[in-house]
Amino acid sequence: MTAPASPAQPACGADSDKRPDAATQIAGMSFAVILLRPDLTIAELNPAAEEMLGQGASRLLGLPLQSAVIFGEDAVRRRVESSEVSLTARRIAVTIGSSTLTVNMTMSPLPAANGWKVLTLSESGSKHGGSSDVVDHADTLVLQRGPSILAHEIKNPLAAIRGAGQLLARKLSSGDQTLTDLISEEVARIARLIDRMQALGSSQREPVARFNMHLPIRSALTAVRSADISGSAIIEEFDPSLPDVYASRDALQQVIVNLMTNALHACAEAREPRVTVRTRFASGLSYQSLECGNSVSLPLEIIVADNGPGVPAGIVDQMFEPFVTTKPGGQGLGLPLVRKLLNDMGARIAYARDERAGVTIFRINLAVAS
Repeated sequence: MTAPASPAQPACGADSDKRPDAATQIAGMSFAVILLRPDLTIAELNPAAEEMLGQGASRLLGLPLQSAVIFGEDAVRRRVESSEVSLTARRIAVTIGSSTLTVNMTMSPLPAANGWKVLTLSESGSKHGGSSDVVDHADTLVLQRGPSILAHEIKNPLAAIRGAGQLLARKLSSGDQTLTDLISEEVARIARLIDRMQALGSSQREPVARFNMHLPIRSALTAVRSADISGSAIIEEFDPSLPDVYASRDALQQVIVNLMTNALHACAEAREPRVTVRTRFASGLSYQSLECGNSVSLPLEIIVADNGPGVPAGIVDQMFEPFVTTKPGGQGLGLPLVRKLLNDMGARIAYARDERAGVTIFRINLAVAS
């Protein structure tokens, strides 16, 4: 893993003479990967780890992990030293050299190599304090499956409630049907919420294909405009020369609907509410794909921007996590579903706030169809 990263590879799906081996893939990763012996000394590390730790492999190999990375919380340190199960910790404080960083980490024991572990570290970007969030792998799986399990268990009694309400309505006079109508409306609302929970917990991916990304964007805008009564201005800035995208058309349309709906709600109180949807070619962004072993470029960009107040600072780091919301009556499932749908098609989403212009920006980056 200490070998330098290999030259840039062709996009995923393109022909190549030789599939990169595991060491080459790990060397190309943008986050720190450290192989630990059973005694927690450093056996190997990738270039990103060398950069984060501020020292070369020649100095770090053989050193105890705690001499290079000092964990700020005793509970985390004890789990790293003693845990024989996968461990995930988010937004934890570590000291590296003279610097204190907030990082996300994972630690994975290697079943085929007794006592050996792989540690990953990546800066979380968090600028606020607070306790860390440590989750065992088994607990994480339960959390991911929870929405689907709960939805399945709720749907059967919901159907019975709906049926009972319909039977009751037939025996009542028209003047007494207000409550049965309320039952039907509330059951329908809960059913829609359950559908969103199931989509978030689903492991099934939408099929991807080649298409002009402006087609689902325009369909989404038509749907949003038909439902919007706020009178907000929706501005389109499209580049018609862009090549076809490689993604899921239905999923991309749902993503734009969700982001547009959020944007219209966010800027509703502005003096002149305005939402802009922009497409453009933005070279430079890429990610390392383990599926094809190559660096995949994501140059096709969709921007949804509004002139609302932006996401509150206290939830910026958690906005894509389930059930995090400041919207009255919101469930906090819209943005997590957006991220899941985009991740499933190999796309990425990022949030930014331009305070000088007073604009909130959600930026989507997708791959070009080869």
